[in-house]
Amino acid sequence: MTERNTIRVVIVDDHPLFRQGLRQAIEADPQLELVGEADQGESALRLILREEPDVAVLDVSLPRMNGFDVIRELQKKRCRTQIVILTMHKEEHAFNTALNLNVTGFVLKENAAAEILDCIRRVAGGEAYVSPSLTDFMLRRRSRAEHLARKRPGLEDLTTAERRILKRVAEGKTTKEIAGEFFISPRTVESHRSNICDKLGISGSNRLLQFALENREALSHLQ
Repeated sequence: MTERNTIRVVIVDDHPLFRQGLRQAIEADPQLELVGEADQGESALRLILREEPDVAVLDVSLPRMNGFDVIRELQKKRCRTQIVILTMHKEEHAFNTALNLNVTGFVLKENAAAEILDCIRRVAGGEAYVSPSLTDFMLRRRSRAEHLARKRPGLEDLTTAERRILKRVAEGKTTKEIAGEFFISPRTVESHRSNICDKLGISGSNRLLQFALENREALSHLQ
């Protein structure tokens, strides 16, 4: 927040009427200051990097660059803006993708009128906010992770580097892509993959990839 204790907000949505509703709600709240809006991903990215708002309210489905790609680019730039994701659909994969990107606010568009202002305040204050209607997603996510931990106790023995690499394998990334992301050699990635297999009791060609893809959602919480 700024020294005036005002929460600076950017809104991004390609539907003018919906964006207008958000604008009116934000401008009517004396604690919030709307500093810009955009209707597609590329302009949203430029706007957020330029204005560095406290919170960006971001639609998932955007032309030219979707909301998740905008978030990934912001993270590469080490942008400190907190993100509130908006989506039309109660779609579990989108929810998990948002959490995997460390998004702390998630609101269904159908609930936005009732929830968006509270969500913005909480996220700006360092809290997380998830629409109550998405509670089942949170419970299932936690249940899958706990079940896999019991099934593969070796997960607890993985180093931080091994956990990060296993998560990337579950995302379908190749050894070369993982090496590029972490600025290490492909040989180092392969060494980590071998250690992961040993700890999890996995053997056979491509078995780590198969295991990771089968348990992708349960592994998505790995840091």
